Amino acid sequence: MRLVNNLRLALLFIFVLSFAACKNQHSVSVIDENFEGNGDNLERVTQEMVAPPFLPKFDQVAVGSPKVVQVTFEVSEKKIEIAHGDSIWAFTFNGTVPGPMIVVHQNDFVELTLKNPATNTQMHNIDFHAATGAMGGGDITLVNPGQQVKFRFRCTRPGVFVYHCAPGGTMVPIHVTAGMNGAIMVLPREGLKDENEKLVKFDRAYYIAEQDYYLPKDKNGKIKNFKTPQEAIQETGESIKALIPTNIVFNGSEGALLGKNALTANVGEKVLFITSQANRDTRIHLIGGHADLYWPGGKFNNKPYTDFETWPVPAGSAAAVIYKFRQPGTYVLLNHNLIEAFYLGALAQIKVKGAWDSTLMKQIEKPMPIK
Repeated sequence: MRLVNNLRLALLFIFVLSFAACKNQHSVSVIDENFEGNGDNLERVTQEMVAPPFLPKFDQVAVGSPKVVQVTFEVSEKKIEIAHGDSIWAFTFNGTVPGPMIVVHQNDFVELTLKNPATNTQMHNIDFHAATGAMGGGDITLVNPGQQVKFRFRCTRPGVFVYHCAPGGTMVPIHVTAGMNGAIMVLPREGLKDENEKLVKFDRAYYIAEQDYYLPKDKNGKIKNFKTPQEAIQETGESIKALIPTNIVFNGSEGALLGKNALTANVGEKVLFITSQANRDTRIHLIGGHADLYWPGGKFNNKPYTDFETWPVPAGSAAAVIYKFRQPGTYVLLNHNLIEAFYLGALAQIKVKGAWDSTLMKQIEKPMPIK
C-alpha cells in the first residue's frame, strides 16, 4: 500500500511539474518576449487601402503563418470644407481625414511606402504607435516633397493603435490637427475573444475618428480663408495655443456620417466600432445601445469589459467596441460632451433595419393631453 501511495505521489508530482512547465512555456510575460527574423523571407501580400469609415478586406482569424503586408500611403495637402463655408488646408494620408485603417494580425509585418509628391509644400513622416523603436518610424520616414521612403515593422502587440505625422517641434500638433492621423488594427491571430474567452466574430466594422480643428479667425470672429498651406500653418501655430477647438467632428467634416452618409446595419448584426482621437481626450456614447464588449485602449490581449454605456478614448489612443443591434431605428453615436457633439459637430448616425422587439421596449401610450 505504501508503494502504491508513493507511486501516486510521484505521478502527481510529475504532473504538477509538467503542468507548470507547460504553463510557463505558454505564459511568457510581454516584458520577456523575443522575436526572430526580420521578415525578409516571409510571404508578401498587398493590402488595398479604402477610405474610412470602411476597412480593407481582411480575415478575422489569421490564415497561415505571419506575412509581410505591403501598404502605400501618399500624402495629400488639399483644401477641404469642414463645415458650411469654412475650410482648412488639410494634411492627409491618401486624401482622407482620418487616414485609412490598416488591418493585420499579431506578428505580421507592415511594410509601408510613404510618398510625398513634389506638388506638396511640407516635409512629412509617420509615427506608428504600434511600432517599436525609431520614434514609431518617425525618425526614419521623414520625406521632403518629391521623395518617398519605405520601412517595415513587426506588429508585436494586438490592439488598435493610432498613427500620425510627427515632423518635429510645433509642426507635430499642427500636422495632426490638420488631419494627418489614422489607426491600425492588429488582430490576435486566433481572432477576438469575448468576456468568456470564446471566439467572437463581427458582421460589420466601422472606423470613426474624432478630429479637432483650430481654425484661425479674424478680428470679427470670422474663419479666415488661406490661399496656401504655408499661410495656414503660420496662423494655425498661434490659434492652437488657446487649446479651444473651433470644430470637433467625426471623420473629417461636419455631417460626414449623418443623413445620406449615415452608417448602416441590421437587427441581429454584431458591429465592431473602432474609435480614435490623436490629439485630445474624448468620450464616445451610442444612444440607445451599449458596448456589449469594450476593449479599453483597443487592446485585445485584455479581457473585454461588458455593458459600458460610454467608452473613454484618451488622446493619442483608440478603443474597440462590439455591439449587437437589437432594435431598428436611427442611432446616434457621439462625443458625450454634448456641447462638443451638438455645437461643434462630433456625432454620427447608424441606420438599422429590422423588426421591433417589444420585449425590450414598448410604448404604452402615445403623447396625449394630460388627464
